[in-house]
Amino acid sequence: MKPLDLIIRLEWAVVAVVAIVFYASTGASWRLFAALILAPDLSMFGYLGGPRIGAIAYNALHILIVPVLLLLAGHLSGSAAAIAVALIWIAHIAIDRALGYGLKLSTGFQDTHLGRIGRKRNDLSP
Repeated sequence: MKPLDLIIRLEWAVVAVVAIVFYASTGASWRLFAALILAPDLSMFGYLGGPRIGAIAYNALHILIVPVLLLLAGHLSGSAAAIAVALIWIAHIAIDRALGYGLKLSTGFQDTHLGRIGRKRNDLSP
């Protein structure tokens, strides 16, 4: 792994930890956290419609725009539920990025903005 890749992954790991620490400070249920932490990955069912639709569905739930706006709206309105859901969502995205999972390209699930995940195309070993 290149040094810059390691730094970027470390940054995302820090974002994940911060989101989880803030979540803990809200007093929200850890059962809610456990129930929702993998919810954005349900978007992978979009791949049943092909790589283009799959990438659109996956990316729609794996970009920070919506959860950050939800966090802001929750803060401004005083909605503890919105804040909790937003922090779980942000933690999920950050954990994915820290593990090297990026936004998907329409060419296939393994092709991401961070590079190809999984086996390399020329890797024929079992």
